[in-house]
Amino acid sequence: MIGCARKVTRLFDPASGRAVLLPLDHGVGEGMLPGIEDIPGLLAMIREFPVQGVVLNKGPLRTCLAEVPAALQVAGQLSGGTRHAVPPYARSLVCSTHEAARLGADLVAVQVNIANDLEDRMLADLGLACDDAHNLGMPILAIIQPKGDRIVNEMDPSLICHCIRLGAELGADIVGVPYSGDAKSFARTCEAVSPPVLITGGPSRPDFTSFLTMVGQALSAGASGTCVGRNVLQQADPREALAQLVAVVHGEQAGDAREPEVTPRT
Repeated sequence: MIGCARKVTRLFDPASGRAVLLPLDHGVGEGMLPGIEDIPGLLAMIREFPVQGVVLNKGPLRTCLAEVPAALQVAGQLSGGTRHAVPPYARSLVCSTHEAARLGADLVAVQVNIANDLEDRMLADLGLACDDAHNLGMPILAIIQPKGDRIVNEMDPSLICHCIRLGAELGADIVGVPYSGDAKSFARTCEAVSPPVLITGGPSRPDFTSFLTMVGQALSAGASGTCVGRNVLQQADPREALAQLVAVVHGEQAGDAREPEVTPRT
């Protein structure tokens, strides 16, 4: 497991100690999602910024890996499910850890939605994926959130804290969860587990400023970075949005990697 720990450290910026991951895996669940259709173009844009990693499904991992800068870590997404499924929060393993490794992934990612009738299957998938990844010396990112018809509040702090603890208990090397908004409980849980915690997108915010405020609050409460895609890439000017995000996560050093001219999206 020492090898996995060393690989996890490569995902985090040595100066800030934090990470910005951009998931580009929405095509399975959403199809032609505006802003995230052109993966090669997005990979070219990411080169301009201090982004530490991307999340790709196995198809783009096979066809686009050559476009990924060598310093950028690539997580192979093992889970899949579409918004047309019944229920739409169902996730299954659609790629093996061995296939992701063969295609060149540096780590793997698994999605788990808890508090629903399919929770047991998704937890079993996470457990098996952790075993397979660690047998290959690969870190695993567990993206966990409450999703189900019986949930009153998906941002319930006790549920979010349970997601963090769940990922740690089942062997994930990094855990991604939405930010609950309750700094006290979130910070206590981050301190109690060994894996670093990344903030996922969560519910849509009324504006991008509100989203950045949420990110800043989560970082102050113990988060080690972000794993968000559509909240940034679906902005009218994704370059400027990404620049602002990395500035919040990494601080002033983030400006060094930006191009002097920002081209608005047309």
